[in-house]
Amino acid sequence: QVQLVESGGGLVQAGGSLRLSCAASGSIFGINAMGWYRQAPGKQRELVARISSGGRTNYADSVKGRFTISRDNAKNAVYLQMNSLKPEDTAVYYCNSANIWGNDYWGQGTQVTVSS
Repeated sequence: QVQLVESGGGLVQAGGSLRLSCAASGSIFGINAMGWYRQAPGKQRELVARISSGGRTNYADSVKGRFTISRDNAKNAVYLQMNSLKPEDTAVYYCNSANIWGNDYWGQGTQVTVSS
């Protein structure tokens, strides 16, 4: 099992910035991609950004140019720098990791609220 613990959420005004962090522990051998998803009230969970073990990234169109995902393989951590936040970015943000055997793991989620 892999445990993922997120931190860094909170309340921010539109145009502001937040940085989310996620630390992985447990059976971390074989972790490949790591990423961030979000779920707003009444909506399905959606991909925000993802990064492979080699550093390849992909982003949702809605966050391109504003959010940056990065990872520190030595610390088994992934980060999401969120700039120019908008009220529509308000959601619970979940850290995700996938290993080479196809198993998915999720964090407990951290709330991000952007006020207008």
